[in-house]
Amino acid sequence: MAASERRPRADRDGAGGVGSGKRKRRKVVLAATAGALALGGAAVVVPTAFADDPVSEALAGAAEILPVDDSLLGLVDVGEVEELTESLTYADSQDAVTVSGPDAGYVKVHFERLLLNEGDYVTVSSPDGAESYRYEESMVDQWATSITGDTAIVELHRAESGPASDALGVLIDRAAYGFASDVVDALVAEQADAARPEESVCSGDEKKSSACYRSSYPEVVEHAEPVARLLIDGTVLCTAFRVGEDNRMLTNHHCFTETWEAQQTEVWFGYDCVACGADAANIPVKVGGQQVLKTSKPLDYTLFTVDDFKRIDQFGYLELADEPAKAGEAIYIPQHPAGRPTEIAMESSVDGGNCVVKNAVYDGYIAGSDVSYYCDTEFGSSGSPVISRDTHEVVALHHFGGCPNSGVNAQLIKAEIGRLL
Repeated sequence: MAASERRPRADRDGAGGVGSGKRKRRKVVLAATAGALALGGAAVVVPTAFADDPVSEALAGAAEILPVDDSLLGLVDVGEVEELTESLTYADSQDAVTVSGPDAGYVKVHFERLLLNEGDYVTVSSPDGAESYRYEESMVDQWATSITGDTAIVELHRAESGPASDALGVLIDRAAYGFASDVVDALVAEQADAARPEESVCSGDEKKSSACYRSSYPEVVEHAEPVARLLIDGTVLCTAFRVGEDNRMLTNHHCFTETWEAQQTEVWFGYDCVACGADAANIPVKVGGQQVLKTSKPLDYTLFTVDDFKRIDQFGYLELADEPAKAGEAIYIPQHPAGRPTEIAMESSVDGGNCVVKNAVYDGYIAGSDVSYYCDTEFGSSGSPVISRDTHEVVALHHFGGCPNSGVNAQLIKAEIGRLL
């Protein structure tokens, strides 16, 4: 689909975000056999001990939300969802189905219902088997992990002696197809044009693939490893990063806010180019979001967990800074702009060569909450860490374009979530 044919996506609270009340989400009438399944996505109650910290509460709770230009929010759709009617049941003679979208960047199938006997399982794989994900537990209304490329093979693996029942098996009711990279690039350019004269790329595009800094700035590349690409509900991009040594991830409130949304989100680690200047990327480690622990619109953050933490422990973590950012301080921003493999904004001709803090105190959703800079970002970079070159600690959580671009002061966020880390 051409960029000019894209439909506008629903806003949240009129702010251009992803709204749980406005996002299309088809209700499914399940067979009686699925009634006993427990549904995920229950609301999370934060214990009283983790109530809002009075320091940031005084700023965020009492302050008025400032008007924000929707075009400054770094969200972009990178795919579309199509309805399907595919099934593999215990009564069928076939045991595999192919789901394909011509020239798609990825294919992500959605299970309306997955009901299995103990010991049986379903796999979703690439045609060459390089990427494969296994599902052993029954579930309803859940996305499978995406497969890179335009084809996914869904296969039912069951015991030969099992019952020939059409109530058991997998029903696929839709699939998300990612747009090809050139289409995504055109969409991002279209968004940037709509946002002008304020935009996120401030003077040319001086971001570079993380692979280009492996020899010259190994510490910077090392601290980019905890930064992850988010694929939300099959079509929406953001960035996130692991914060603290436990199972904790941080992104923007305007990316998602609720546990059921986290559970519809893929978190990609290790998605970077194999070499500087190469188009090929490493196969990422993909895990799913699990639970939202805390979220704030005034400070535009969401703290959440993932469902297979052991698989991502190898990528390390970042820490929120103890000291406030200072004007002129050198910084860098690892990110997944337009969903591309990791890029790092560290150079800025606007600032004489290096990315630096322009204003240590700048307006965000509320007055004085942000740190500003001219480091280049793009749609899809929302939720990226703004990191000090001196300490490699996170001084801000990127969320707005505008040149200067800006991120929420990490100290304000830490005051609210520090006891959860």
